[in-house]
Amino acid sequence: MSAKVEIDTERCKGCGLCVEACPRGCLVMGKEFNSQGYAFAVFEPGAKGCSGCGMCMEMCPDMAITVIRPRRKRSA
Repeated sequence: MSAKVEIDTERCKGCGLCVEACPRGCLVMGKEFNSQGYAFAVFEPGAKGCSGCGMCMEMCPDMAITVIRPRRKRSA
């Protein structure tokens, strides 16, 4: 199971740093605008799927991104 990225669209100012930072191409700039008039980033898991590396979250100057990593099953 791959990770998931949640974007607070109202905090995003559309700088695109997260899109550039994603090594798997899971983020794109959307075509819709938030209430401030900014086009915001959108999570679209690429063919490889999100690895949960967190590079997008680290690059976001507005702290608009949360990376959700799946829980790993513990072996008994």
